[in-house]
Amino acid sequence: MAADGPGDRDQALRESEEKYRSLFDQSNEGIYLHDLEGRIRDVNQLACAQTGYSRDELIGRTVFDLLAGELDRAEILRQWASWEPGQRVSLEARHRRKDGSEYPVEISTGVISRGGRRLLLATTRDIAARKAAEEALRQREAQLRALGDNLRGGLVYQIDSGLDGSRRRFLYISAGVEQLHGVSAAQVLADAERIYGQLLEEDRRMIAEREARALAAMAPFDAEARIRMPSGQERWRLFSSAPRRLEDGRVVWDGIELDITARRRAEESRERLQAQLSQAQKMESVGRLAGGVAHDFNNMLGVILGHAEFALASLGPGSPLAADLVEIRRAAERSADLTRQLLAFARKQTIAPVALELNRAVEGALKLLGRLLGEDLELVWAPGEDAGAVLMDPTQLDQVLANLCLNARDAIEGAGQGRIVIRTGRRVLDEAACASLPGAAPGAYAALVVQDTGVGMDEATLARLFEPFFTTKVLGRGTGLGLSTVHGIVTQNHGHIGVTSAPGQGTTFEILLPTAGLAERAAQATAERPAPERGRETILLVEDEPAILRVGQRMLEQLGYAVVGAATPGEALELARRHAGEIHLLMTDVVMPEMNGRDLARSLQSLFPGLHRLFMSGYTADVIAHHGVLDEGVHFLQKPFSREELAARVREALEG
Repeated sequence: MAADGPGDRDQALRESEEKYRSLFDQSNEGIYLHDLEGRIRDVNQLACAQTGYSRDELIGRTVFDLLAGELDRAEILRQWASWEPGQRVSLEARHRRKDGSEYPVEISTGVISRGGRRLLLATTRDIAARKAAEEALRQREAQLRALGDNLRGGLVYQIDSGLDGSRRRFLYISAGVEQLHGVSAAQVLADAERIYGQLLEEDRRMIAEREARALAAMAPFDAEARIRMPSGQERWRLFSSAPRRLEDGRVVWDGIELDITARRRAEESRERLQAQLSQAQKMESVGRLAGGVAHDFNNMLGVILGHAEFALASLGPGSPLAADLVEIRRAAERSADLTRQLLAFARKQTIAPVALELNRAVEGALKLLGRLLGEDLELVWAPGEDAGAVLMDPTQLDQVLANLCLNARDAIEGAGQGRIVIRTGRRVLDEAACASLPGAAPGAYAALVVQDTGVGMDEATLARLFEPFFTTKVLGRGTGLGLSTVHGIVTQNHGHIGVTSAPGQGTTFEILLPTAGLAERAAQATAERPAPERGRETILLVEDEPAILRVGQRMLEQLGYAVVGAATPGEALELARRHAGEIHLLMTDVVMPEMNGRDLARSLQSLFPGLHRLFMSGYTADVIAHHGVLDEGVHFLQKPFSREELAARVREALEG
């Protein structure tokens, strides 16, 4: 075969050169061919496009003309001279365009041999877009870190949990960790257990379960959990986290943690208040029911008492039926007392303070207290000889005793069998003693003490004892209003209440009530009253219960009064208009259909300007009272009543 001739070799060389030039110009990188001095021998079209120079303008220049910034040219030339063929070096630099603008480039340079000479082939890639993206990412990360570090009541974190999600290593945690966990960010980055170890065990298991489900679905999760701070304080946290898998397979959790202690406590407080409100509403409903029942029950008791008295009055001395009738009357009176006390507990009784001999009043309440407390508790009554008298509504005193004794009973239930002691006595306060009792004046006070052998209370409980709705009882056992009611009653009566207690040592309540000038009034209240004189005036009696109307009319007529009876307010107005003479006294039930007793009295005063009024009821609400306290000058007769009580109240109303 004949050897290739010179023409063939030239053709091959031209084809090779064309192929090289095609690849050279079509490259997606700028290409520079320069000598070891940096003098450019050739460039491709992209290099021209990157710099803004033409090919002719670039050839003959040095690459140093294109590089921006200060350069150590001698050091660069020394390095180039030492490079071996095939060796390549990459670096990032900045190029300056023909118009003077600059842009970042990534340069890769290597040694090639061409025509027996060593040349350098440099490729450049415009990395402005990548640099902009990197800068934007750095700014975003800086903003996120700043946001995390400035997040009040919260922190931002990033956790590397390995390939299977089991490893826990914090990659980042914001500065809020010191506030939320009491440890530094450096401590957490070195040891993740500094945070995970604070989680309560039950909540730690819950979070682990939610993380597992979130990892399986590669979905975010939220969890509210409790932690225990290094100080021992328990706090609530909200963790919100989402997993993402990196290219190498590792799982990273991005999350945020917030302190929600205040919100959780507010929710718990709302739940307690809602439960207390529900309980209070139940008690209010019971109270309304008790009031309605008491109204009807007291009417029936009035009928029983009235007819028992009529029967006793009709019997001659020594009648064998008299003893039976007396027992019927006593039973009705005891039932009336019980109803009165029940109304007091339901706060449905009108308050009318009177002078009370303290020992006698407490002794009268012992039987009801015994029923409330049950047979398992020992109730001890230790009256003082000189306790004295106090100005107080008897129902309020009953309410104070009941609340204190029920509170003591609940405290004893937590300590086993126990004892409640009620004592009375007398204390004289001087200026020094009054200094520790705001509003107290020196003088004599009656002391009422209720002491129990229950579980006692700590200082934190004592500090909040009289706050409305505060209770240490389990849900459903109390409204938290009992002791606040006691405090209100004592304060209303110008008294003072003190408490001493300690865990495991029981509790003692001491109530001081002023006694100045009350002894004579109490004696008068309990002394035998002379029988009132017989009447001769005309009384308009209004009562919607027919049996009570008949009993009342008969009693009044036996006392000498002329009686005009009416079953409704409308009938009373009609009878009053037709009445020829004077009507001296209106005696009316308070709660009636059509019109209440007070409105009826106002209507009748236009016909009889000097009309006296006597209201009667078994349950008055606030029709004739403000907040349960009788208006000054209002005459009131509590149902049921005896003939003696009726006679006394009628004379007081007529002469008042």
